[in-house]
Amino acid sequence: MTTALYSHPDCDDHVTPPGHPEQVARLAAMREALSAPEFDPLDRRDAPLATEAHLRLAHPLVHVDRVRDAEPKEGFAQMDADTAMAPGSYNAALRGVGANIAAVDAVLGGEVRNAFVTCRPPGHHAEKAKPMGFCLFSNVAIAALHALETHGLDRVAILDFDVHHGNGTQDVLWNESRVRFASSHEMPLYPGTGRADERGAFEQIRNAALPPRSGSAKMREAWGEYILPWITEWEPQLILVSAGFDAHGDDPLATLSWSTEDFGWVTGKLLDVAERVCEGRVVSTLEGGYDLQALGQSAALHTKILMERGS
Repeated sequence: MTTALYSHPDCDDHVTPPGHPEQVARLAAMREALSAPEFDPLDRRDAPLATEAHLRLAHPLVHVDRVRDAEPKEGFAQMDADTAMAPGSYNAALRGVGANIAAVDAVLGGEVRNAFVTCRPPGHHAEKAKPMGFCLFSNVAIAALHALETHGLDRVAILDFDVHHGNGTQDVLWNESRVRFASSHEMPLYPGTGRADERGAFEQIRNAALPPRSGSAKMREAWGEYILPWITEWEPQLILVSAGFDAHGDDPLATLSWSTEDFGWVTGKLLDVAERVCEGRVVSTLEGGYDLQALGQSAALHTKILMERGS
């Protein structure tokens, strides 16, 4: 088996206003980083379009309709202060959700060992009925619910190492006992959620808030001693990853000051857990990361380790 890489040209159609950090150039940086010969063995796949039924696993119809109907014929439509849509944004968002669905199907079907979804817009800030934080739909939460409802799993874990708390994932899954959600994130920082006492209706949520400029040591302590043992003892049947690379020291939107090697460390550790409890079944999805060079380098290392474990 190998590692599947999901992407689609439609994701470049999600154009954001000038100066916006969540820009088309992010995917160009990813493509360049993953064009090196060492990535030739990747199983590169086009992201399919999600269906309305997929979206409604996490979102009420009124939210789906609002996002679809907001797409402008030209220019931009502001969904909130940070989140804009352009012509083509809706299809781009459908590709992101569809890629997550397809990746879960491929991993659970035994076609590949693991997968990395490199689509945009990201998803972990989109709440049940509220687009926000550059996100329109809750991609990874939908993937988890699909694994539960379609594949009959009863234990799925979501691990989020984006520098911002995944408030949308938490909101969608607050009352879902079959999913454990764990996040490390900078605090104080947007969106302001992610306190340790936010534990979910079934004590199935674990938040590790990290102070600004805390660097590698605090991150490795949080994951190695607080998050991953809690996930391991639950023995999930599938692990999903919200892979944000904006905790990097060069990122302009935050100050956790992680190194590129820190992303390699956390990737390796979560794959160790996956190999121990769920035969290495992992689907990772791009979230943040806004310094283009740091994004490319960190995502390339993340992919390289996925490939080493997927072979």
